[in-house]
Amino acid sequence: MIIGVPKEIKISENRVGMTDAGVRQLVHEGHKVYVEKDAGIGSRITNEQYEQAGAKILDTKKEVYAKAEMIVKVKEPLPDEYDLLKENQILYTYLHLAAEPKLTKVLCERKVKAVGYETIQKPDGSLPLLTPMSEVAGRMAPQIGAICLQKDHGGQGILLGGVPGVTRGKVVIIGGGVVGVNALQIAVGLGADVTIVDINLKRLEHLDEIYGNRINTLYSNATNIEKAVRTADLVIGAVLVTGAKAPRLVTKEMVAQMTPGSVIVDVSVDQGGCIETCKPTSHTNPTYEVNGVIHYCVPNMPGVVSRTSTYALTNATFKYASMIAGMGLEDALSKDPALLLGLNVYKGYVSYEPVARDLEMELRPFKG
Repeated sequence: MIIGVPKEIKISENRVGMTDAGVRQLVHEGHKVYVEKDAGIGSRITNEQYEQAGAKILDTKKEVYAKAEMIVKVKEPLPDEYDLLKENQILYTYLHLAAEPKLTKVLCERKVKAVGYETIQKPDGSLPLLTPMSEVAGRMAPQIGAICLQKDHGGQGILLGGVPGVTRGKVVIIGGGVVGVNALQIAVGLGADVTIVDINLKRLEHLDEIYGNRINTLYSNATNIEKAVRTADLVIGAVLVTGAKAPRLVTKEMVAQMTPGSVIVDVSVDQGGCIETCKPTSHTNPTYEVNGVIHYCVPNMPGVVSRTSTYALTNATFKYASMIAGMGLEDALSKDPALLLGLNVYKGYVSYEPVARDLEMELRPFKG
């Protein structure tokens, strides 16, 4: 198969869809790989390293899309890339289509075969291609929140860990999945007063067993969320409904009750956000204020720790890239139920039920 790796164009997105080691393995398996010039620079992978791995470097994105049967990316195509997509081309990347109605329509119109990393799901419910970036984003969230709480960044001037004789900063984490658990680990490490909220009592029991009285656990309902958010210095949104829009669990009324200079970091913003006052921002202009509360809502948080993120991502995505390239998409989908759940758009129609439902589009499941 002919595989293309274009340079990402989302603001401050420094990751790349495939490492040089991944390229080397694909070439070893008999495939041809084209990489756009300087695609890996943001992750400290040079054009020469890709060439040594067996890839051919192309000067423009247009050339990569024109030659490739499968495009391997990190983030969803942006409007400047829409016209480059072609019929029957396999697009293998993060899509988050429930929050992208325009892109979904384009993928259908151009009859692209689109596989979303975020909805590939194993029988046990785990999301193997979303997990590594969720781990990164979760661990970044308390660090970013801590910086935003500094007075020079508009915050209250609170140190999350406090010092002897002074109360610690209060962190509330909404959601106890991969993002939430990783955020919890860092927030506890920083010495904060941490509360985690989730609807899964078994998950809360498990976290209680691990952390004991170092954390507070709360069952997720409107009353408990409101009480926790009202007194929080930092709220981290970490809610995920696989492939669907995130539920709005923190209302604008709750945000209005927070102390001015408090901070919200909504990691689930790439799925629409779980906090009503959140809207997507970028790494170049990451924050804004609502009622004096600082909001950080960057959809591609791991893009600025690109070296770590790119290698972690390829470790997870390569298995399915190799499978699709070696077998063809249709045979790979028929063989692997987890990969089948990753198929979001096929032959002009949405093939993933949560996306079709959220965007009110026709659903046509893949039939192998």
